[in-house]
Parts: sequence; structure tokens; C-alpha cells
Amino acid sequence: MPRGDKSSYTDKQKRKAEHIEEGYKDRGVSKKEAESRAWATVNKESGGGKKSGSGRGHSESHESSRRGGEKGGRH
Repeated sequence: MPRGDKSSYTDKQKRKAEHIEEGYKDRGVSKKEAESRAWATVNKESGGGKKSGSGRGHSESHESSRRGGEKGGRH
């Protein structure tokens, strides 16, 4: 699997990355940088792509998304 291949991600992770990317683009970040930041956020929150096996589950931390929203300023 080459670097940058998103096939190992769940549909939910892909939707989340798309939504985060839109937010960055709205703030004026370039498309390439917005995509990079979005996937970095998804990876930090969920630990990467699909993982299976006993004992591998863990809850997602949404700290990075919450802090990113605060960083942009309140409306």
C-alpha cells in the first residue's frame, strides 16, 4: 500500500477528514495544507485506519478537534 492511500480508513474517518478539511479551507488554508491537517487530525484522534483484533479497541479523543475550533476564535 503506497503512502497516502486512504483505502484502509473507515467511511466515518473519511467523512470526518472531509469535514475538517472544509473548515480549514473556510479559514483560508490552501487545499493541500487543509487536506494534510485534516488527515493528521483524524489519525491523532482515531489512531489511524481500520484495526481489528481482540483488545485493540479504545475510545477516541476529540481534544484536537475541540482545541482547533477554539484556536480559530469564537463566533
